[in-house]
Amino acid sequence: MRIYLDNAATTKMSKTAVNALLPYMDDIYGNPSSLHLAGQAAAEALADARKRMANCLDCAADEITFTSGGSEADNQALYSAARIGARKGKRHIISTAFEHHAVLHTLDKLEKEGFEITLLDVHENGIVHAKQVSDAIREDTCLVTVMYANNEIGTVQPIQKIGEICRARDVIFHTDAVQAVGHLHVNVREQNIDMLSLSAHKFHGPKGIGILYCRKGIPLTTLIEGGAQERGRRGGTENIPAIMGMAAALEEACALIDENAGKLTVLRDRLIAGLSEIPHSILNGDAGRRLPGNVNFCFEGIEGESLLLLLDDKGICASSGSACTSGSLDPSHVLLAIGRIHDIAHGSLRLTLSEENTAEEIEYTIQAVKEVVTYLRGISPVWRDLVEGKKEFIIK
Repeated sequence: MRIYLDNAATTKMSKTAVNALLPYMDDIYGNPSSLHLAGQAAAEALADARKRMANCLDCAADEITFTSGGSEADNQALYSAARIGARKGKRHIISTAFEHHAVLHTLDKLEKEGFEITLLDVHENGIVHAKQVSDAIREDTCLVTVMYANNEIGTVQPIQKIGEICRARDVIFHTDAVQAVGHLHVNVREQNIDMLSLSAHKFHGPKGIGILYCRKGIPLTTLIEGGAQERGRRGGTENIPAIMGMAAALEEACALIDENAGKLTVLRDRLIAGLSEIPHSILNGDAGRRLPGNVNFCFEGIEGESLLLLLDDKGICASSGSACTSGSLDPSHVLLAIGRIHDIAHGSLRLTLSEENTAEEIEYTIQAVKEVVTYLRGISPVWRDLVEGKKEFIIK
């Protein structure tokens, strides 16, 4: 039995997405910038995909720029807002301590260029309050960037309230919605979002393709020079097959959001309940205000890497955090941001579900995690010291 529970890292491409992209690898293969019939057929497909994806987000088609994924979109959004701010003498940016590294590393570079960065603290439940954003905004604030849903602990932020605050204060608001789009109802107009990043492979589309939504009137800084593609916002021939697969995947995901969320919430809550039975374990992030398919736990007295390897032996694909930092020996910055100490953060497990998972798989996973945690604790000198009272338990 193989059970895939790492959907926050990437999802399996849907048959709908595969069927949508295949014709554009064979029959309709022209360059959309070419003037001949083959090129214009590709250009028509590109325009159609842009319009369809804009409908899913409730924006105009010309507010959509195709990128290589969420990381590029994050980079372009932040650099663009920073350049706009610098021209106005505004060099203050607000974000949070548990953003994806595509945002945090870009902020590090901007700080070296003279921008002042304020990283808001995250509450233990993994939520940033809108009032924190309001209190942090200054006259020289040019950008607020807060992720829609956290990629590790799945907590969903008060995006609409933050958007309202930023719109009222005339501050550009960007949200990394890579984990949210296709899983939650996202409407850029209703939620006062100025810029939004998404990535197709998080909602059963192909890898290597994404979108930056940018509200009309906000000029984008070009990161990739080379041509007039994407209305001059991004050089390089558009990846038509991937774009068509992404459009089909997003339409399907948005049409099934309520149905899938209902199913996943039931499975998620059963998984949380089952893992909560393990002594000295703790759920990371708010139990309710989280993505329908996200479960993240810490288990005291064990190392997450050993836990993952033994679960893999039992046929379960899981992770301890972001796939983008899987090679790091450091504990998750997300878990540290919500107050977990290093020793506890090292014993983390992230299980992220899709609509293809079953109740039987969840029950098997609960039992497997219990067995592996018990085994690892049984051979751990740290656990022995805790049981013998030489050290105090942190997770009660």
